Amino acid sequence: MIAERVQRIQPSFTLEMTARAADLRNNGVDVIDLGVGEPDFNTPENIRQAAIRAMADGHTKYTPGRGTLELREAICKKLERDNNLDYTPDQIIVSNGAKHSLSTLCQAVLNPGDEVIVFAPYWVSFPEFIRLADGEPVIVKTITEDNFSPDWNDLESKVTPKISAIIINSPSNPTGAVWGKETVTKLLKLAAKHDWLVISDECYERLVYDAPFTSTEALNEVGANVVTIQSLSKTYAMTGWRIGYAAGDAAIVSAMAKIQGQATSCPNSIAQKAAVEALTGDQTEVETMRNIFAERRDAMIHRLKTVPNFSCTKPGGAFYAFPNVSHYIGLTAHGKIIDSSFAFSDYILDCAKMVTIAGSGFGLEGYIRLSYATDEAIFLEGINKLEKALSDLN
Repeated sequence: MIAERVQRIQPSFTLEMTARAADLRNNGVDVIDLGVGEPDFNTPENIRQAAIRAMADGHTKYTPGRGTLELREAICKKLERDNNLDYTPDQIIVSNGAKHSLSTLCQAVLNPGDEVIVFAPYWVSFPEFIRLADGEPVIVKTITEDNFSPDWNDLESKVTPKISAIIINSPSNPTGAVWGKETVTKLLKLAAKHDWLVISDECYERLVYDAPFTSTEALNEVGANVVTIQSLSKTYAMTGWRIGYAAGDAAIVSAMAKIQGQATSCPNSIAQKAAVEALTGDQTEVETMRNIFAERRDAMIHRLKTVPNFSCTKPGGAFYAFPNVSHYIGLTAHGKIIDSSFAFSDYILDCAKMVTIAGSGFGLEGYIRLSYATDEAIFLEGINKLEKALSDLN
């Protein structure tokens, strides 16, 4: 017997594409993976050494459910240093990755039937977190030509008394778009007016290239209720360490801790020690990785502009490009019509042996996501193969 809630959610199509690529590799096929959502760098040496010391010193036991005081204090200092935000440890909860923070937050604040505004294109897990918490995602369009900013008319048309929260994801996965201060401030005013909780996913906040990043809460002059979600995964190349955190109202954080304590007991003790070093130690490698990502971004966007009938907005953050491939939807490959971006990605995997992620899964048809979290020579080779595969369509 399978619970009804399982039927309400979709499997992760990004993981499905990864599995398909793995199958091809297992069969001896050389596959270029531009679907990857994690840095290709190793975790910086000082962080790895902190973990080794933690094990040697016996920090291998349970910790408080919401994370050690040492780490929560380090997070407070980080938020003040990098984001100009003032929090106390009782307003912080450490989780097994920001994904865990987001999921637990939805469970803590949503009642059955509550609606949450999600902007498309969206990270694939946002709607599923909401559904798992018995809520309903309300999908709002964005204007692709305007940095994927909100379609205000569509947003206003979908406001109902059932809405209890709104998700802001800047820098964005999948687009890499970084919303300007005016956009975020307008959303904060709307949230304050309607008493919506603002969930600000800032997992890529240190990977911003053209202007300093400003956290949502730092713009919150209207007194909206904001929960800030950040992560060590992308900034410090620590995806497998599974450490993320939420900062917000102490009552909400306590509710999250209550759920988390029953679900996982606590975050990984060794990873928490490493996280303290990550947040308080030398930040030189963070800047080095950011600069390399910026160079890769420029190289990928420059190359994509030369692909026939592609168009792509220059992303301001994260490590993704989100080109428009709608020209090729409806064309034929080997007698079969490419009728969606899912079919397009399948075709590219089959013919170019390259993994791309279909925009359909992010809520926007006619696009694909490409990651430049890999060596420049590799993704340029992949785009060459993609372009050759496009020439065979008719």
